[in-house]
Amino acid sequence: MTNFTVHTQETAPEGSKELLAGAQKTYGFVPNLMATLAEAPIAAEAYITLGGLFDKSDLTPTEQQVILMTNNRLNGCEYCMAAHTTISGMQGVDADVITALRDGTQLADPKLEALRVFAAQVNTQRGYLEDAQIDAFLAAGYTKGNLLEVIVGTSLKVISNYTNHVAHTPVDAAFQANAWTAEQRAAA
Repeated sequence: MTNFTVHTQETAPEGSKELLAGAQKTYGFVPNLMATLAEAPIAAEAYITLGGLFDKSDLTPTEQQVILMTNNRLNGCEYCMAAHTTISGMQGVDADVITALRDGTQLADPKLEALRVFAAQVNTQRGYLEDAQIDAFLAAGYTKGNLLEVIVGTSLKVISNYTNHVAHTPVDAAFQANAWTAEQRAAA
């Protein structure tokens, strides 16, 4: 197995030091994902920049988490499922929504369920969507702009989920209470 360094501000490449300082200021600690992405300053900056842009979408925090957690689950990312479970709780996402997203089960709210289904289709079909799938998403009350925002959220998860897969990023203590395993994905 290839070992990746979970960098500190002292060990990070020069181009990542400021990014890790920003993460420290934002979270009160440097998440292991950021510390791992720091190996390539461009990767850390891409993740931070895309995350900041996704935060500016027209989607609510709950809708954003539906997209992110759906991708985390489908991609089997244990780190991000634990992290986003914690983040979702901090953002006030309903506990039943969080549980359903972790389990891959239907959401009670029809509009959120349409978003969950659509995000899963974007992921599993690699963007090759049928007109009926797009029409169902739009009929649920979303826009063409929201469709593109789903793709941005999916792209964000490609960066983090794939990094965590190759680097075997250890889950931070702050997220351990919400640990999740890929076996849970297979069971649902």
